[in-house]
Amino acid sequence: MWVRCISANNYRNLSLSDVPLSRNINILYGDNAQGKTNILEAVYFCAIGRSPRADNNRELVRFGKDEAHVKVDVSRDDYNFTIDAHIKVSGNKSIKTLSIDRNVIKNTRDLFGRLMVVLFSPEDLRLIKAGPAERRRFMDMEICQLSPVYYSGLRDYHRGLKQRNQLLKTLRRDRSHIDSLSIWDEQLCINGCRIMRTRTAFVSKISDIAKEIHSNITGGKEELNLTYQPNVEDPEQYINQMQNSHERDIQNGTTSIGIHKDDILFTINDIPARNFGSQGQQRTAALSAKLAEIEIMRSGAKSTPILLLDDVLSELDGSRQRFLLTQITGLQTIITCTGLEDVLSKGLAEANVIQVKAGEVVI
Repeated sequence: MWVRCISANNYRNLSLSDVPLSRNINILYGDNAQGKTNILEAVYFCAIGRSPRADNNRELVRFGKDEAHVKVDVSRDDYNFTIDAHIKVSGNKSIKTLSIDRNVIKNTRDLFGRLMVVLFSPEDLRLIKAGPAERRRFMDMEICQLSPVYYSGLRDYHRGLKQRNQLLKTLRRDRSHIDSLSIWDEQLCINGCRIMRTRTAFVSKISDIAKEIHSNITGGKEELNLTYQPNVEDPEQYINQMQNSHERDIQNGTTSIGIHKDDILFTINDIPARNFGSQGQQRTAALSAKLAEIEIMRSGAKSTPILLLDDVLSELDGSRQRFLLTQITGLQTIITCTGLEDVLSKGLAEANVIQVKAGEVVI
């Protein structure tokens, strides 16, 4: 799988027209704030249907404009297709439209798995040190690309969670509808248990792969393990825990029990990396987890994802840089950087080099 070319108009600051990409390594270079990261984000948006950085699609449209458009031409096996993403802004609202070969995608679920990507940015190096929400996002974005069914369950869960929270706020003032709370408890538990099972299997698999990668990076001196930490340890007690939390949830106006509170524990030699690992250990653990993503996609989807490296090399020391670059053979990689010569010196002299300035490609 690889992106043959990309076009973008008014997506953030981009103005690109059919920029060809190599199926191997592509280097986007230029000064800061020129649009290099925006190109990676545009590819990611066409794969996932959302931005990895913005919560509101309005932020993705160039200031002063009312619409943005991105198009990527993709080759997968012997099949070529085009993904189009269009964002139209009207006041405080935005409308997103995605299509494949001009056929509109009515449900984001139908987009997942068509164009598979792994994004690795400096923020991901803080995966271990960040809060649980980042680790849940790490799980969910990977699983959604492999399982559209998981995406549907996750979407339904969060819709139900929003409705339950709205009800809780109402019950603080008026308890006449308290019987409705059990209905939302049941719906959240059904979807929550399914999500827990999928997350359990995913974390177990990625832990095995990341452990081996981490051992190779550290020369066998350290052992990395990832452990899924569900908020509800026993699925059979899910409904009971939610019911027992009714009074507290009503007082706080929010749901305190459920998979939206899950986490992943990273340990190095059985010691929690978040609390006791050095910065170098935390970065090595994060790098191992991200590289494990690639292997899971290769085995689970029988297809090689596209790797998006957003200025990561400058954040890694020499040994970690070298290890990362040995792992990207055989898959399309798009790298952003400011210091071109430094990146080329890593053995990437044959890469397709593209200069980006003010949102445009310099020819």
